[in-house]
Amino acid sequence: MWSERVLYENKEPANCVISKRIKNTNNNLKSNKRFKNSIPIPRDNDKGFPLLEILNYDEEFEKLILSDTSKNQINQIIKEYKESDILASYNLRHKSKILFCGKPGTGKTFTAKLLSSVFQLPLIYVRFDAIISSYLGETAGNLRKVFDFVEKGEYVVLFDEVDIIGKNRDDNHEHGEIKRVVNNFLQMLDSYNGNNILIAATNHQNMLDSAIWRRFDDIVYFDLPTKALRKKLIHQYLNPIKKEQNINYDILADKCKNFSPSDIKMLIEDAMKIVILENRDLVSETDLMQSVNKFATREKIKNNKII
Repeated sequence: MWSERVLYENKEPANCVISKRIKNTNNNLKSNKRFKNSIPIPRDNDKGFPLLEILNYDEEFEKLILSDTSKNQINQIIKEYKESDILASYNLRHKSKILFCGKPGTGKTFTAKLLSSVFQLPLIYVRFDAIISSYLGETAGNLRKVFDFVEKGEYVVLFDEVDIIGKNRDDNHEHGEIKRVVNNFLQMLDSYNGNNILIAATNHQNMLDSAIWRRFDDIVYFDLPTKALRKKLIHQYLNPIKKEQNINYDILADKCKNFSPSDIKMLIEDAMKIVILENRDLVSETDLMQSVNKFATREKIKNNKII
């Protein structure tokens, strides 16, 4: 059963933490059957590295905190996929090729995990570190192996950091091989005819070739959270630990302006670990403010603003 086969390699992809294995219920027998009959994982001819990983997640939809616009788009993608038979009766197809774009840490990868959980389908994480080959011509061949593999099953497929193979072909700094790879990727997107959800994610949408944009059925932009969303995120990430009652969440949310959800999660976890290791019962506003200030200093260092 596919729920027992979580990883084909010990190494996890960047920013990808394995959640609980999806329970084997009657609702996901369709996915189990498709996964059981899958062909072997494709590998790079040069070094034998796997070109993708198959992962299982069990994320709760309530954890998705996005702007109303982005969340409505995700809900529409879910609804279309679940009602694909009805759409097909009108000769319409559900959204199957989606571009996620926006700043780092804003929820693109998590949303892919969430869709995998909602549909009870395995998530295929495409490994560009293995796909990009040192041999001319091998990269396009590796891409073809990935598309051939996913078309034989039913998955949510994540092409993370897709700008690696979707760069603007007009960029004079890029050599001919990369431009050929972009051409091949566009052709594969055009000819793709599987029943998967293909998600391409990028933090650098400005680098994408203009022809890529029209290949997608929908484009979801992940923006930095508003103050109201930052408050929700703080509450959510603080949920596992007891808190002092006098914490001013408005001030905390203001201090976290321009922070991504990933940033907020990191600083909350930092405060929680300090409290736990000091054997204290409650996390305080002081603990949280110290972590906020620590993270703000880190951002200054990153942006070379420390004098």
